[in-house]
Amino acid sequence: MNHSFLPLTDEDRKEMLGTIGVREFDQLVGNIPKNLRQFDLKIPESLTELDLIQEIESRLKTSHSRKHVSFLGAGAYDHFIPSIVPFLAFRSEFYTSYTPYQAEASQGVLQTIYEYQSLICELTGMDVSNASHYDGATATAEGVMAAINHTGRNKALFARSVHPDYRDVTKTYLRGRDHEVEEVSCDGEGKVDRGDFAAKLTQEVAVVVVQTPNFFGLLENISDIAQVAHANGSLLMVVANPLSLGVCKAPGEWGADLSAGEGQPLGLPQFFGGPYLGYLTVKKPLMRKIPGRLCGITKDTEGVRSFVLTLQAREQHIRREKASSNICTNQALCALMATIYMTSLGKVGIQEVGVANMAKSNQLRKELSSVKGVEIITKGPIFNEFLVRIKSRDSFVKKMEENGYFAGVPVDRWYPEETEGLLICATEKRTDEEIKQFVSSVKAVLK
Repeated sequence: MNHSFLPLTDEDRKEMLGTIGVREFDQLVGNIPKNLRQFDLKIPESLTELDLIQEIESRLKTSHSRKHVSFLGAGAYDHFIPSIVPFLAFRSEFYTSYTPYQAEASQGVLQTIYEYQSLICELTGMDVSNASHYDGATATAEGVMAAINHTGRNKALFARSVHPDYRDVTKTYLRGRDHEVEEVSCDGEGKVDRGDFAAKLTQEVAVVVVQTPNFFGLLENISDIAQVAHANGSLLMVVANPLSLGVCKAPGEWGADLSAGEGQPLGLPQFFGGPYLGYLTVKKPLMRKIPGRLCGITKDTEGVRSFVLTLQAREQHIRREKASSNICTNQALCALMATIYMTSLGKVGIQEVGVANMAKSNQLRKELSSVKGVEIITKGPIFNEFLVRIKSRDSFVKKMEENGYFAGVPVDRWYPEETEGLLICATEKRTDEEIKQFVSSVKAVLK
């Protein structure tokens, strides 16, 4: 559906009608019988943009236009994107511009990067953000490298509840170096196993990496992990869904030294898997260790506000052996989309979206808990997804797809022990009617 919209003010309309030579719009359609010009669209008042679009699409639906309803998550989410995001981001000034190597020639793009960094820092409760990474996995890996360079230690300790792709990409980064990734197991509820964590937290650990909400959807209290890690002289990295930070504790509030994650929920479509947006934020002591650009604000010789590249700790600018990374670019357009999304929603809007996500996922989990054949695994507090077990899961997923639903993400490709595990997600886009029909379809398939 094309959401493009060209707004007109009252002054615009007055000028257009004056140019045409009429006083009001009705004069243009005066030859059309009045009874044909008066009709009721029966659209309720005070609808949000999302509600209005869903209302229009429901009226346009036919047997030939039915779309699959998605309950997929696991790192890429089906969120509503306000029309203003593509409308502004895809303007030619942004859409066709190249990466800003020369600061003095790219003030507009540099300003958008500065705004992005400011907003991400405010959202995560951290001091400094770079201009973005390829995706959440590379941002996490780059954060681990920064922590290793800062501490001089050689091991990263990952909770097994951190997204498996993030762990795998980090292992690839460290392969061939004198560094190591070790994993901490999870208990039966999907939480970090505190006993295993204490046993593996040695003086070699540069950084402890945990995720909340974690891969299984669980919101976990990690205050004790932060305290123990810092007492050991290790840094703490918190991986988080940025959209959850409107309602959940920010990484900075947990005492994180670094925070990383996937920015796709901030106004980016799922794009069949990319391009995405990896965010990386740190506390001030790590400012010179993170890769990529840092944009700053200053004044030129005439006192005019200017945006500049203040730090660039990458191999293109300094000696390779001193560089934090060989990352030489950033996801400028994706970062711009996230910036427009965060700006247009504001603090209250992001909070409202977060609350809606929690409400929808908890509603779905509650209704599925009474369905015979569905075992709820993630029983603690969740943001927008949770893990279940379903017998003959693969057959179930196939039948649900035939019924018009992407029912969830099988997790045994990453967790072989979960042969019947299915990660189910419900974002703010899922209507009460869609959830009701989905549960009914689950009951029918499992009967």
